[in-house]
This record gives sequence, C-alpha cells and structure tokens, in this order.
Amino acid sequence: MTLLDRRQVVKRLLEPRSALLVVAGLGAPAWDITAAGDHPLNFPMWGGMGGALATGLGLALAQPTRRVLVVTGDGELLMGLNSLATIGVVQPANLAITVLDNEVYGETGKQKTHTGFGVDLSAVASACGFKNSSIITHESELTSLKKEVDGSGLIFAQVKVDLKSDELVLPPRDGPLLKNRFREALLGDRCHFSN
Repeated sequence: MTLLDRRQVVKRLLEPRSALLVVAGLGAPAWDITAAGDHPLNFPMWGGMGGALATGLGLALAQPTRRVLVVTGDGELLMGLNSLATIGVVQPANLAITVLDNEVYGETGKQKTHTGFGVDLSAVASACGFKNSSIITHESELTSLKKEVDGSGLIFAQVKVDLKSDELVLPPRDGPLLKNRFREALLGDRCHFSN
C-alpha cells in the first residue's frame, strides 16, 4: 500500500481555495489546513478531540447552501464515531469528510489506533449509511477526491498517509478570535455578536 504525504494531500484538497467551510480535527489536521494557507473560513479544533465531525455536521445543517469539509485524523474520528452514525442518518448533502489515517495517535506518542489493527473506517462509514465511502491510497486518486470535495453529496474518504512529521504551522490559538473571524467571514453583515 502506498502511503501519501499528509500535508500534500490537504494542500491538494484546499488549492485553489474556494468558499469551502473547513473544520479541522485536533492536532496535525489543524496544522495542515493552516500550512495550506490560514483562512478565515478555517475552523481548527483546539483541545476538542472527537468534536470535528459533530462541528462539521452542525455547520452543514446550519448552512445547507455551503459546502463543508471536515479534515480530521483517524484517532480523532475514533473518539467521535457516534457522530459518524448520526451523519449517516441525517445525510447532509453538503458535507465531505476526509480522514488522514496514519494509524497512530500522533500527538501522544504514536500509539497505534484501531486502524493500525485493521479497523476499516471506510467500511464503518458505509455501515453508517454513507453511499460514497472510499479508501484513498494512491496520489492519482486525489484528483477525483478533490472534485468530490468541491462538488456535492455526502462523502467519506479515508486517506492512508505516512508518519512523516512536518514543521508545525499553528493556527491562531485564540478561541474567540477563531470563532469571530469565522462568523464574520461566513455571515458578513448579518453577524452580530460580542466577545
């Protein structure tokens, strides 16, 4: 099996950057979306392991005319499998989920996740009701994945990536700033809030 470069995968999915609403799971996925270009429509999770899918689902339901991409890791997704089941039931047509699967918990010492023991997240997504669920193992498959991410329909892609550690490119750590800039970029003049 070919293992893809995680950061290059995310760069391919986000360039050129469209009006895509992007939620990134804790750790490396948040750094990867930032390395591809910090953007006000990026919402990186800080300290919310297991919450990326639920956040993406809520955003997709609240903004049904906007395309939402969740970029997360295998460990983070395993913490929120209940959200995968709920997404399968709700079937939001504007939601795309990409799981960067390196088969380890990268932030806590590279302990094996369940995927390292053979758990097939794509099959789990299919069992939850995803009609478009795949495992990506070759760079040539990224072109069609990019079209699906930018298109429509509920999709789930488990992308097998290597363990390479890239230089950290951290998004802002200020939660209110991230929330407020995302809201302003999304809602514009309709956005009225206070810190």
